[in-house]
Amino acid sequence: MGEKNILIVDDEAEVLELLSELVEKLGYSPLTASNAHEALDIIDHKNVDVVLSDLVMPEMDGIELLKRVKARKSDIPFLVITGYPSIETAVETIKKGAYDYLPKPFQIDDVAVKINRAVEKKDLGESLRWSRGLVLALLLSIPLWLILGIIFASLLK
Repeated sequence: MGEKNILIVDDEAEVLELLSELVEKLGYSPLTASNAHEALDIIDHKNVDVVLSDLVMPEMDGIELLKRVKARKSDIPFLVITGYPSIETAVETIKKGAYDYLPKPFQIDDVAVKINRAVEKKDLGESLRWSRGLVLALLLSIPLWLILGIIFASLLK
């Protein structure tokens, strides 16, 4: 399926660096943005497999970024990280389409597991779309006379 790009969006340089290193250790390619506008530009111009975004950022927060990403490319799993965790924000982000929610300070192992699961989800979605397309192509390639013959034969029984 090729190299996987993980977009990390956070206004804290230390968090970007830490998560970039983790993404590289997992075998993926990190793309970084220090704000939501940079992130949207990357999404518009590069192949992004998973977004990992901070919730609280200046200018545009993570929830607004989530909405805009889903409007552009709804199949990209979106992971939300926040230093201000609450049940309300967790529920709101999941309702808006986030794949998962990570409170800071996070455990590196938990982040790794959630990134891997998000990549698997994206891969599975692509495989299902490919399979559906193949089935449709096969159905369309069956001659019409054969389909009518099968229908007519079943009516004669």
